[in-house]
Amino acid sequence: MIAVILAAGIASRLRPLTDTLPKPLLPLAGTPLLHRTLDALHHCGLQHCVIVTGYYHEMIEQFVQRMGLPLRVRFVFNPRFASTNNNYSLWTASSKVLGQEMLLLDADILFHEEILELLLRSPHDNALVIHRSENLGREEVKVELDSMDRVVRIGKSLDRKHSAGESLGIEKFSRKATERLFEVLDRRKERKEFYEASFQELIDRGTDLFAVDAGKRPCIEIDSPEDLKEAERLAQSMVR
Repeated sequence: MIAVILAAGIASRLRPLTDTLPKPLLPLAGTPLLHRTLDALHHCGLQHCVIVTGYYHEMIEQFVQRMGLPLRVRFVFNPRFASTNNNYSLWTASSKVLGQEMLLLDADILFHEEILELLLRSPHDNALVIHRSENLGREEVKVELDSMDRVVRIGKSLDRKHSAGESLGIEKFSRKATERLFEVLDRRKERKEFYEASFQELIDRGTDLFAVDAGKRPCIEIDSPEDLKEAERLAQSMVR
């Protein structure tokens, strides 16, 4: 299995903090977010990783090289990072990923390592992590599930009354599903949309994608100064 980390965005909502530093390198309890993610991948047994970069890509590459983890990391640069969405960033990694199982993560997520372990141990070949919640807003990527915890619909615009919870931005796909996903992305890459739209097409075409509940384990996507403040609090409480 190969891990793909999407780290191309400009994080405009976190300015001025991100004026001179990419969001994945923002420190949380003294440790940069990307360091935490790569460390978790290593501890969970992953050996290969692709990081899709864009904004301040040289800083990210230099940081990873200095880490010196026994994890093979390759970089893919999205030259259109300022004008495209994460579906395009994921598509740029296709040549490094096809033919393998894929673990997909957004680079702006603080998560407890046990969440990753739960996903990797799931018996389902294709799965994503959710937090079950009825308290969902406009920004959360929502999921609707059937009685077997299979994802029926996914997206920000879903009616929260019918949603089981929030997708946390951590997914795994089988080799075949990865191939199908990149076929979808190849057709949709020019649309400025989130990759969940391609997940939805994959589901509509017959690929089963199951939900794995993170329970009360901490996890947060960092988009705003308020998110960053909460992530700092969570980071201080997380002890391996």
